[in-house]
Amino acid sequence: QVQLVESGGGLVQAGGSLRLSCTASGRTFSSSAMGWFRQAPGKEREFVANINWSGDRKYYADSMKGRFTISRDNAKNTVYLEMNKLEPEDTAVYSCAARSRYSIVLGTTPEQYDYWGQGTQVTVSS
Repeated sequence: QVQLVESGGGLVQAGGSLRLSCTASGRTFSSSAMGWFRQAPGKEREFVANINWSGDRKYYADSMKGRFTISRDNAKNTVYLEMNKLEPEDTAVYSCAARSRYSIVLGTTPEQYDYWGQGTQVTVSS
């Protein structure tokens, strides 16, 4: 059974930082793109960032550029999201996702991903 498990969420003050982790089990995703999405209450799921299989291609949503950093450790089957200068508008459930096979297209929409974690809550207080 394939599982993606996120951790690292929590409550932080505006301007603070958090580091999210997403560890996969059940299969390896070392040749697949992985991504982070978030969903705030009453809003649609929103793309945050993605990363290719080797980690040398990364793409961020405009509002996250310069604040968030995505990385991965294939030996640990884990993808990370370092979040700095957090704002109350970043409050959401953050979920990681993985594509099932290699594609040159990393994917910025939920439909392009095949596996999902359950999400971790990030709350930023003002």
